[in-house]
Amino acid sequence: MKPERILEDFERALGQLATALETPADTDLIKAGCIQYFEFCFELAWKAIKAVAAKLGLECNSPRACLKLAFQQGWIDDEDLWLEMLAARNRMSHTYHAENALAIYAQLPAFHQALRQLSAQLRNVEV
Repeated sequence: MKPERILEDFERALGQLATALETPADTDLIKAGCIQYFEFCFELAWKAIKAVAAKLGLECNSPRACLKLAFQQGWIDDEDLWLEMLAARNRMSHTYHAENALAIYAQLPAFHQALRQLSAQLRNVEV
């Protein structure tokens, strides 16, 4: 898929996450929806990194490798936060525990900000 298309999908998903986070989280269903939007955004984030990197002749084939590359390229500035995002995505994708979900939900505003910053950085990469 072309980097432009992935970036568009990523930006659209970020908008959906922002809308979800603005919704009062008075039920577990709302919180679960926000977490699901985060998972979509994270998947699109690392795939956008991979697509932009490929256009530059760089290679990364896994989320972790793409995050490391993005850090090296200066596209992300807090590698630890991104590795925590990867761990959060993995925890939610492979098992569900309400306690984990609540902890991840509390981190979503910081995760969203980092995702938005990456989106802006990738839009500015000359490919």
